[in-house]
Amino acid sequence: MTVLTTIRGAFELRRPLARVGAVLSALTLAACAPLGEGATGPQTGQMIDPSQPVRVAMLVPSGTGDADLDWLARSLSNSAKMAMADAQGATIDLRVYSVGSDPAAAAATANQAVDEGAGIILGPLFADSANAVGNAMAPRGVNVLSFSNNTDIAGGNVFVLGNTFDNVANRLVKYGVRNGKRRILLVAEDDTAGQVGARAIERAIQSNGATLAGTAIHPLSKQGIDGIIPNVSQAALSGNVDAVFLTANQGAVLPYLTDSLADAGVTSATVQMMGLTRWDQPSARLQLRGVQGGWFAIPDTTMAAQFEQRYRSLYGEAPHGLGSLGYDGVAAIAALVRAGKRNALTTSGLTQNAGFAGISGAFRLRRDGSNERALAVATIRNGQAVILDPAPRSFSGFGF
Repeated sequence: MTVLTTIRGAFELRRPLARVGAVLSALTLAACAPLGEGATGPQTGQMIDPSQPVRVAMLVPSGTGDADLDWLARSLSNSAKMAMADAQGATIDLRVYSVGSDPAAAAATANQAVDEGAGIILGPLFADSANAVGNAMAPRGVNVLSFSNNTDIAGGNVFVLGNTFDNVANRLVKYGVRNGKRRILLVAEDDTAGQVGARAIERAIQSNGATLAGTAIHPLSKQGIDGIIPNVSQAALSGNVDAVFLTANQGAVLPYLTDSLADAGVTSATVQMMGLTRWDQPSARLQLRGVQGGWFAIPDTTMAAQFEQRYRSLYGEAPHGLGSLGYDGVAAIAALVRAGKRNALTTSGLTQNAGFAGISGAFRLRRDGSNERALAVATIRNGQAVILDPAPRSFSGFGF
């Protein structure tokens, strides 16, 4: 295996782990529905009487003074209310609590919500807050469906609903192997999120029988990126690499990195480019010359327009891209309640093998607290996003 030299720039623009970072959008309309029977095994969490209202506490990140977080909090709450209204045959008693971004406030509010009758916690958003809530809820036997995508806090009574780096990496590497792209060169940022993404790519390479053909780590600076371009281009064009997989988790990195690689002759016309992030959002990215022909993963977009139209008509604004997580969480619970599952709020109920059909397509929760989401593989041709391999509608035969 070729190991590329890591060259550090004169300065680094570092940032904390992307607490949300989910790569999904609110895209489909149909209410969540169980796609099959539940998993078996030990049960944790609260048993319920499915004929009675089920109290769900939602913790949202409003109240910080950050307009984007307030918008996200509204979207999570509004989408959850849409799911509650769609819950034919199940009665969900949804209570929404504002917790900002403070872990202590989130834990205290979760305790208050359970004192008031909540049987499960939906949220919070940030990983450190979700971890604090999980610790507070564990002695009380209450499960937590966090909006985070950080699998470091998953496990026990904490599940993450956000689309994870592992989901994306596994989908793209699996597709690549099927199409002869087995020798993969990894290019990652030297920050926490970049390294979390890099580890996800490495796991996907190993689990799908591919080969890690080399690794290049760069700081978050132009100098840092410039420093790795010669080695990356030499390796990518050596004939020993089938694909270059970029984490490019910060918005400013992707344009500069892909343009620099294109200047050095590295494009999908010479070696397949792959991205851990959405290369079609924001839309200005579609015109970048370095992303043309590259592969990235997106959720099922079949019902995107219908969902957004319905949301806009109800609330007078567009939903936040992560607002669908509120819908998915409530609707998954409602689907289990509607099916008469007394264990709807328990680990065994929530982790049914067939999963759920949600806003962004099929998804399921795993016993380790992570999730699997069905994703499509897309590319960019002439400045337009094109689906190469559609997202499966269920997990049957999908190879998860």
